[in-house]
Amino acid sequence: MQKKLSVVVVMMLVCILAAGTAQARKWKISHVRPQNTAIDNDLKAFSAELKEISKGDMQAKIYAANSLGDYTVVQERVGLGAVDMACQPVAVAADKRMQIANFPFMMTTWAQAEKNFAADAPLRKTIESLYAEQGIKLIATWPAYFGGVALNKEPQNPTDPNAKKGLKIRVVPSKSFKLMADSIGFIGTPIPFSEAFTAVQTGVVDGVVGSGAEGYYASFRDVTKYYLPLNTHFEMWYLIMNAELYNDLDDSQKALVDKAAKDFEQRRWARAESDQAANEQRLADYGAKIISVSTEDIEANAAKVREQVWPVILSDVGEDWGRKVLSNIIQ
Repeated sequence: MQKKLSVVVVMMLVCILAAGTAQARKWKISHVRPQNTAIDNDLKAFSAELKEISKGDMQAKIYAANSLGDYTVVQERVGLGAVDMACQPVAVAADKRMQIANFPFMMTTWAQAEKNFAADAPLRKTIESLYAEQGIKLIATWPAYFGGVALNKEPQNPTDPNAKKGLKIRVVPSKSFKLMADSIGFIGTPIPFSEAFTAVQTGVVDGVVGSGAEGYYASFRDVTKYYLPLNTHFEMWYLIMNAELYNDLDDSQKALVDKAAKDFEQRRWARAESDQAANEQRLADYGAKIISVSTEDIEANAAKVREQVWPVILSDVGEDWGRKVLSNIIQ
């Protein structure tokens, strides 16, 4: 009788363990960079923490280098629930108002950026609400870098926004980047990212704008002879999750996701600025000349872009709505 009871107990324990394993949540997280880059390593840390604090109940597998699709497609798939999570830039195809996240020269210093993307900041809340309308929960931010211009030819009067640089540069295929490049003296030419390296290499354009030192080192270092760190835009990536998936969690599970997301965000803010400097140094070590840019230079370029470019982009996102958002930017 005792042996039979022991067998029953063991079988019950096996069933309980099997049920617990079956109920473990296994999520997919997409991102845009190769393995072992900063974002990849940070997402691995997020995944490990989530698994640990949930005692294995919540597990996340990382899919690097757009392996689940281009970030514009992935954002839509997160909203539909076909992809569970992603960490990537905003995609504006579904809602033009999301351009507000990438307004050129909207902020110009790391301190200002950190204030405006804090959890309770108006800009952060606005972006969170835009995602929510697409069925997406914003759970954390990941500050990538301030943007600049990578060139294979030396520009004329590089820091003077009123001087013609005499160079044609590839821009992200969006109105804001084209207008920005033109307004500060370049000739902006919209070219898809997949064709940009070849365009520089073959002389179709003389450089690129739309990324920062990290992106230029990763993808354009062989054609970058000069780097102009103008802080053209602040590149923020967002850790997003299917809203229905998040809402189906109980309060204790949501708290664990929120904790891992908050730690993920705080770790990045602690390193982001120094990472940018390190990536600029990597470009320099590879042979690029880093053009000296002062705070006054950045502000002069910013003033011109805000005056000439912002009104045009505001007409795209809705002028009244856009101006209200911009009026709440923390200086």
